[in-house]
Amino acid sequence: MQDMGEALALAISLVASGDADLAEIVALSLRVSLSATLLAAAIGLPLGALVAVGRFPGRGAVLVAMNALMGLPPVVVGLVVYLHLSRAGPLGFLGLLYTPWAMILAQTILIAPIVAALARQVIEDLHAEYRDQFRSLCLSRGQVIGALLWDARLSLMTVGLAGFGRAVAEVGAVMIVGGNIDHLTRVMTTAIALETSRGDLPLALALGIVLLVIALGVNAAVQTLHTRAARSGAHV
Repeated sequence: MQDMGEALALAISLVASGDADLAEIVALSLRVSLSATLLAAAIGLPLGALVAVGRFPGRGAVLVAMNALMGLPPVVVGLVVYLHLSRAGPLGFLGLLYTPWAMILAQTILIAPIVAALARQVIEDLHAEYRDQFRSLCLSRGQVIGALLWDARLSLMTVGLAGFGRAVAEVGAVMIVGGNIDHLTRVMTTAIALETSRGDLPLALALGIVLLVIALGVNAAVQTLHTRAARSGAHV
């Protein structure tokens, strides 16, 4: 217990002093996860809105697939991305394996279905409320989707935050495609796993503290958005 206490004290000291290695790992984690979240939002929000508004043959199967893909195993995603980006893979010529771009790609594939499925539910509920009004205005499907995305923007921001929280906590996929290379692809989750195996508890705990703070920050942001939306009468 004394060793654990000392490790925790050193971890807090690393966080408070802004240790260079710690700052580098945290910065890369945020860059990768934020980039993946933006890409997933660019894909998932329009897709979710299109499925929510559209009525087409096979829509039920699409909904089942969207919900099922929310539970994609990270290691399987990492393996698939690895096979595509390896030298023998179809995208090997890009040279992206073991780079932050490979990690961004893996995280995007993981969280895009989550963003799409959650956005679909939000937009579908809102569309049911305004469907008759949209019909009376004779709006095109694109105009309807644009209006719904704008009106539900606060709820969709919480969807994006949920995707970011999922991305920043990912370890399996990014370990496979990134390789956990020091000063290149080492992020918080992979560094925690490595430093724990090495016995470097202070750095592992310091990274864990930062990760917990980020998780709490995301939850606080979601709650703040819900509160503001409730006060303004916006849809949540």
